[in-house]
Amino acid sequence: MSLADRAHSMLRDALEVYRDSPRAVHWLRRHLDRLAEPLRVAVAGQSRVGKSTLVNSLVGEEVAPLSVEEGSQVLAWYRGGVNPRAQVYPTQAPPRDVPAARMGGRLHIDLEGWRSDAIDRVVIDWPSRTLRGLTFIDTPGVDPSDAGTRISLDADAVLYLMRQLHATDVGFLQSLQDHPIARETPVNSLVVLSRADEVGGGRIDALTSAKRLARRYRKDVALTGVCQNAIAVSGLLAHAGRTLTADELSSLRVLATAARRELEIALVSADRFVGEGVPLRLDAQTRTALLDRFGMFGIRLVTTLIRQGFSSMEALSEELVSRSGLVELRESMRQCFTDRHDVLKARSALLAMEVVLRMEPRPAARRLVAALESLVVSAHDFRELRLLAALDGGRTVLPDPLADEARRLVGGVGTALPDRLGFTREVPGHELHDAVSDALRRWQEQAENLALGEGQRRAARVVVRSCEGMVAELAGY
Repeated sequence: MSLADRAHSMLRDALEVYRDSPRAVHWLRRHLDRLAEPLRVAVAGQSRVGKSTLVNSLVGEEVAPLSVEEGSQVLAWYRGGVNPRAQVYPTQAPPRDVPAARMGGRLHIDLEGWRSDAIDRVVIDWPSRTLRGLTFIDTPGVDPSDAGTRISLDADAVLYLMRQLHATDVGFLQSLQDHPIARETPVNSLVVLSRADEVGGGRIDALTSAKRLARRYRKDVALTGVCQNAIAVSGLLAHAGRTLTADELSSLRVLATAARRELEIALVSADRFVGEGVPLRLDAQTRTALLDRFGMFGIRLVTTLIRQGFSSMEALSEELVSRSGLVELRESMRQCFTDRHDVLKARSALLAMEVVLRMEPRPAARRLVAALESLVVSAHDFRELRLLAALDGGRTVLPDPLADEARRLVGGVGTALPDRLGFTREVPGHELHDAVSDALRRWQEQAENLALGEGQRRAARVVVRSCEGMVAELAGY
């Protein structure tokens, strides 16, 4: 029985134990239904760190942010839907629809008359391939020091955005684990070094510097126990690349054909670039729009790329997305989140069940408490995720070629059995059995190899357990 199946069964058992408690029943049913929903990913961080921009770049369309009143924003959930639709969930009333429409490729929602302090959240349905399997929870304007508890219960996974590592960032990530089960299973957070294009004042090597900083954060002792990975991303560049228009490309080509000296002088500062008297064949309004969309770094980079031959819409768009770090982020999300969808959903269910058991203790629930503790401690899925994080972050180092094989065997390139065993073609059961038997034997040897350090042997034991699980799975072939 999978972890998700066991979590589902335990929620059903808890419903029976608490059938006389309306509050507990409502809570448990809500989380039982949630097991069948798409994975919820919260995008969190302090104000003006680029959360909404990152949501837009991941979705590939302008869907965020949502403004209610001047200087105020609200919690927004973005999920897949056939047609654009928005529902406001007031703090003291049932949800109600509000007008929502796609205009010029952007989401427009009429929230006139609503005060932000009267809204718990706004839920937006939006036709998007990305949103078919993921629901994004954008948390603009939320102080991360106060948001951890709610996010840990609402979301299955978290993208935490920061510009540089501060104590408040560490405090927020720790608050996500401020729960007995969460502390045992810190496997649902990725750190995003956002606005990476602004590192070092937006120099042309800004993204390279940001990626180097992210690699250092992966090994930072303040983060090793509270996140799976750290990745540098320019959400602005990624979003501009994914939504590049023909008019923008035409304007950027004009800039790229300008005399180098004139363009360099114009790009000394944002004020100079959009000011009057700049010797460029673009009006101030067009230059301002380009600055909003690409930023100073983006304009410097795009004009350089066009001169290097990336002049078509497809080529330039692909290069911008590639350089932005979005590809690395999506790959890390696949490995840590979407491929482990069932594991993270089960984790959320177990957290929710623990809340009921703690808030309403009763003799009949003691066996559930024991079963919950046993499941959390013994669940191998969580160990695999922790090992992947340790390998990717450099906190556990295995000699070549063991590192790549370990990553693959614990599901780092895909959780299906052929993916774990390195097959890219359909193979009969006996080949799978031979491959996993060989892998099990090799890793049993490594688990006892005294030439390896204790941490390395501990990692090998996790791989052995993964191989044993595959042997058991193959027994059904």
